[in-house]
Amino acid sequence: MTDAPPSPRSDYDRAITLRPTTTPGRYAAEFSDQWLIGSAVNGGLVMALATTALATRIGEVGGHLDPIAFSGYFLTASQPGDVVVDTEVLRSGRTLTTGQVSVSQPGRGGIPVERMRALVSLGDLAASAVPIRAQAPPPMPPPEDCVSSSEQRPPGLEASALLDRLDLRLDPATAGWAVGRPSGRGEIRAWLRLADGREPDPTLLLLALDGLPPVAFDLGIQGWAPTLEFTAHVRARPAPGWLQLRVTSENLSGGLMEEDAVVWDSTGRLVAQSRQLCGVRVPDGYTVPG
Repeated sequence: MTDAPPSPRSDYDRAITLRPTTTPGRYAAEFSDQWLIGSAVNGGLVMALATTALATRIGEVGGHLDPIAFSGYFLTASQPGDVVVDTEVLRSGRTLTTGQVSVSQPGRGGIPVERMRALVSLGDLAASAVPIRAQAPPPMPPPEDCVSSSEQRPPGLEASALLDRLDLRLDPATAGWAVGRPSGRGEIRAWLRLADGREPDPTLLLLALDGLPPVAFDLGIQGWAPTLEFTAHVRARPAPGWLQLRVTSENLSGGLMEEDAVVWDSTGRLVAQSRQLCGVRVPDGYTVPG
């Protein structure tokens, strides 16, 4: 009799655990209500699960395993429950292996509903071990001097289960929106780590890039800002410890807004960056505060 496999060591590891199926390249998983932001599963977790599935498939057939570039379209909101992840390896080259991944869930009558589809390129992050030029992190107070989401839930996120999984510390200089004083600059800075102490890795950077409150909050617009398209670049394997994040937006029009996110690790090295297009419901008569 063989020993049972060890249990995943953290909530995050459990959330991205895959089960094999009889179809090559297809994996089963489950979304938990522990990762809800509003009424939908956090998109960063969806991306992390999808990337883990593609890396698993590439590991079975041979190729690169570190996420480098991610370009995904969110088609419908993911919900707690069973998940099917379909992967396809499109090309395996000298420095990158590229594949397609689709995340779906059972709908009415058992008909699959696709939640997200993405192209992902994987490589070797050790090849970028020495940065030549990189954006430096902004000056921020240390985590202990920032606003903890576990002590003061941001408005509009009081019932967010996701915040129970994260240790989020907002920079007071960009947290005026949390006390009813949005700056209108469209910027949120924060420290982030998993609440259970699990150290960051490349897939967790995808979660971090989508882990902060919507930057629309700093523009005085509350409510859900669903991701429509998300492009992420992972630049290095993060060192243990806190992740430092800066999210900004320069454009809001026609009910659409872009969010640019940058992540640095505990050594101050830039390890990931992204741009996403979000939907935003702009109130009638709205003007930018400040």
